[in-house]
This record gives sequence, C-alpha cells and structure tokens, in this order.
Amino acid sequence: MSEQVLLIERSEGVATITLNRPGNRNALNSALRGALLRAFRDLEKDGSVRAAILTGAGKAFCAGLDLKEMGERGPGGNNTEAPAGGVQYGLVETIERYPHPVIGAINGFAITGGFELALACDVLVGCPETRFADTHARVGILPGWGLSQKLSRVLGPTRAKMVSFTGNFISADEAEHWGLLARLVPTDQLMPTCRQLARDMLSCVPGAVEGYKRMIDDGYATNYGDARALEVKLSNEHVRGVSAKDIAERRAGVISRGRSQTA
Repeated sequence: MSEQVLLIERSEGVATITLNRPGNRNALNSALRGALLRAFRDLEKDGSVRAAILTGAGKAFCAGLDLKEMGERGPGGNNTEAPAGGVQYGLVETIERYPHPVIGAINGFAITGGFELALACDVLVGCPETRFADTHARVGILPGWGLSQKLSRVLGPTRAKMVSFTGNFISADEAEHWGLLARLVPTDQLMPTCRQLARDMLSCVPGAVEGYKRMIDDGYATNYGDARALEVKLSNEHVRGVSAKDIAERRAGVISRGRSQTA
C-alpha cells in the first residue's frame, strides 16, 4: 500500500492539511508536493471551506525538499509539481494565491523549503519545539520559492542575511520576538489555538477577510504610494456592495463581541 503523504480533514468550514511523512520529517518529495498543490487547488473550488490550517505530522513541520530524491534526480525536480495546461503556478504560488486565510501551525522544524512553505501561510503560530532555518547556502543552491525576498521583509535585511548566510536555527522565542510567529503557545495548545483563530476569521463577514487578504498581499508587493492607491481602489469597489442596512445589522454584533473580549 502506498503512503498517504497528505491528510485533509474538513470541519465547520476549516480544512486541516497535514504533511504526512513523519519518518522523513515531512520532506517535500515529488509526491507530497503534487498532493499539496492539488489539495489547495481543490479547496479553492470547495465553497464549504473558508480557512485552512497547514501543519506537519510527528515532530517536524517540514524539513524542506527531499534531498535524497534531489540527489537522485537533480535539483530540477523542484518544479515538477506544476502540471501541464492552463496558467501555471508552482506550489508556493498556489498557496499564496489561495483566496482564503491559511494558518501555519508550525509544530517543529521548518527548514529551507519548509521555511518557504511556512512563509506562504498568512499567519504563523508556533510552540516551544518550533525551529526555522535556511540551509540553501549549506546545500549549495539558491532559493526559488521567495525566501530571499520574504525573509528580509519580515526580519529586516540584516537579520535575514545572518540567518541565510549561516544556516543557523531561529528558536521559537527568537521567531516570536522578531515577528516571524504571530503567537507562541504551549505544544498542547498549538492546534486548538489555530482552530480558534480560524473560527474567529470565519465569524467575519463572508468575503471581507478574502478581500482584506488580497489588499494586504497585493499592496505589500508594491511601494507605499501605489499600495495606498490600491487600497482606495479596492475599498471603493467593495463598498458598492455594502448597504446601510448591512452596517446597521452588523454593528450590534461588533459591539457585543467587543464587550465580551474586554469584560
């Protein structure tokens, strides 16, 4: 029986996606890359799912590309997950372009390609076992999934260069302090915290979080002036579909939630 390299559980509008190669620290071989890419494409078509949680089985989130497979096939195997036909996006681009929020439950090591996979998520939550590392320079290859650009934007260029030029690990405490992790929680609270965050996101007005995600991501990819203009454009487009009655009906819910969270 072949290994089921990816597990997907759907519950109450949330899809939990688990990398399932624990014996290989969830290294991204071609089978897992293909399964993960297909999963996000399928979820995009699933109207019952409006948030996703990405995590790993066992003690690692993801050890990166499967170096054993790369040693047999060569580094070109990196891009084999994109099937022929239509507009092509690779694995990381497909996750980034997924319209709903993706929460990364980083349960252990996230190394190199696994680090890039984590950075494709919208929100990262970690536990004491969480570790990040960029070992591209130690393997003798350069990143192609966005790590060289994203890490400098998250950590600043000096810290990003220190991490990438040494291959040293970022601890969970450092990751939280540097802003890489949105939250650091006890190990047994990692998945419950991520599920609660997903429920909080689902409790917002349908379409609003998705529009906000697009606004942030598209704006972050450009300069500040163009990003402000984009915000105005998208805001004006969105508000045309919102009535005074909609605002009045939602106001009571916002006030009630605010009182419950500050009580």
